[in-house]
Amino acid sequence: MSMEKPVILGIRACTWIWLLLLLLSLMTFAVGELELSGLKVSLGVLAIALLKGYLVGAYFMGLNRIQGFWRWPVTLWLLLPGCLIGTAFVLAG
Repeated sequence: MSMEKPVILGIRACTWIWLLLLLLSLMTFAVGELELSGLKVSLGVLAIALLKGYLVGAYFMGLNRIQGFWRWPVTLWLLLPGCLIGTAFVLAG
């Protein structure tokens, strides 16, 4: 039983995800270097952090390949604090 890795344009999917994570990290770095602020910027950076956490869980922890209960703890671990932090930003802003 062979486990074929998905390939897009000759590059494995995990490499594309790594490049996306690198790009998202550079975006958040740029936000800090440009000293951007405000509610929308803060919520955008939070959304990027949650997306990065999901991508790491799904592709590098292998959660995209499993079914059932074990896929949900990491997703809920990201969503619950993320929503609470986002709510705190909105209420304070």
